[in-house]
Amino acid sequence: MKGDVITGSKAGITIAAMAAALMSVLDISIVNVALSDIRASFGTPLDQIAWVSTGYMMANVVVIPMTGWLQRRFGFRRYFTASILIFTAASVLCGLAWDLPSLVAFRILQGMGGGAIIPTSQAILFARYPQKEHGMAGALFGLGAVTGPLLGPTVGGMLIEVASWHWIFLINLPVGLFAAFMAWRHIKQEDFAPSTARVDRWGIALLAVGMAALQFVLEEGTREDWFDSMKITVLAVVAGVALITFIVHQLETPEPVVDLRVFANRSYAAATGVNFLVGTALFGGSFLFSLFCGTVMHYSALDIGLVFLKGSFIQVLLMPLIGKFGGKLDGRWLVGLGIVGMCFSLWTNGHLSSTADEAALITPVFIRACSMGFIFVPLSVMALSNLRPDQRGNAAGLFNLTRELGGSIGTAWMSSALNRLTKVNTTALASHVDPYSQVTQEQLAALKATVAARVTDPLAAAYGLFSQRINMQALVRAFNANFTVLTAIFACSLVLVFLLQRANPGVKVEGAH
Repeated sequence: MKGDVITGSKAGITIAAMAAALMSVLDISIVNVALSDIRASFGTPLDQIAWVSTGYMMANVVVIPMTGWLQRRFGFRRYFTASILIFTAASVLCGLAWDLPSLVAFRILQGMGGGAIIPTSQAILFARYPQKEHGMAGALFGLGAVTGPLLGPTVGGMLIEVASWHWIFLINLPVGLFAAFMAWRHIKQEDFAPSTARVDRWGIALLAVGMAALQFVLEEGTREDWFDSMKITVLAVVAGVALITFIVHQLETPEPVVDLRVFANRSYAAATGVNFLVGTALFGGSFLFSLFCGTVMHYSALDIGLVFLKGSFIQVLLMPLIGKFGGKLDGRWLVGLGIVGMCFSLWTNGHLSSTADEAALITPVFIRACSMGFIFVPLSVMALSNLRPDQRGNAAGLFNLTRELGGSIGTAWMSSALNRLTKVNTTALASHVDPYSQVTQEQLAALKATVAARVTDPLAAAYGLFSQRINMQALVRAFNANFTVLTAIFACSLVLVFLLQRANPGVKVEGAH
């Protein structure tokens, strides 16, 4: 369909899409670094500060699957520009927030704008680039999307150190205005006719309730002790009922707000499954690794950011190369290679110890960065390239949603499992300690001699340090076990690779140019 074709300056559209994607993804990781400073600034209890992230993600996951419908109703140009401006205005309001409730409210507004930016950026690039160049379009989108998490912790730490947490939001103002200007000026849709389909109010309501409830359960479940909390239990039931009803309703209604029939395409369904597991492994693994560096290695937020920066910088160089030359190879082999590399990275993480040096920490991050380059570009091409142009906006939204959901599930799962396994390992290790054995007595004597000159009761201090050693060893074992589980789960995605279909640039898809 001609109305789904985008014309205009390819360079201008690419710059707008990459700048907007970078800004949106950067904001997620940059805020996580600042939570402690925001909490101190507002005097907020520890159990409430998480709403700064939870509110954003709840709005985010509601908007993402609706992007295809909103694009058809308003057009790429108006919808994308408006989303960027909403995100930018909300960022400024976040920087000016006067208390926690106001900040959470503005973060929800920011999430409504940010949820549209990532899938719309991807859909715009695939619509503007001819099908034979979809590899490069995927690489350019990926470059903007992965550079955000790469720079976020470092930029956030530097801004907080030289200024204050307010500037992690205010920095979005010039970037957002520039991206909106470029989008409005360069994106053109000839003969675009807004969709006049009936508004699926029941679909929108079920989606909003179901996704918001599910995201709340995933974000707050660990803090609320999961199903021991009545609130989590009720919201989990609400999410399940709403989403199941939503799926049935979308498959039956002739004009759905989210077209789930796109999953009838085998390659898209398989790619989306891999993408879900990528989100689980990537976000769950990053969560564990950041926590390991902070709790075991005692790194500061800025130091952790620098480890990610040093290890992941290769992505900036690798993605354009894969985008340019990857089309000459079968994308399934590239994805398979990336999955194997990602598994090796997680397996390497699972063998870290409390004495690891910086090189040992950077190595798995580097392997992961290379692997993600091999996965991200060909996977998005095989998912979207062979779909009709009028399907890509909806498909891009669902494709990105699965990665977000995988990440939320992976993070919640790893957080809960880490707490549980740490307790189990502490009990197991303590049960093997005989206070009367020669080994135990020698270690206590050594510890007692170490602290004798600094404390009034050296024996009590020695017992305290010995207990800390047990707890630290239990924590390291829990980290290693969780990384190993992630490795096994992600290895299962290799099965889905066999269901992928190679994107054939020689086949002309109706409406492609």
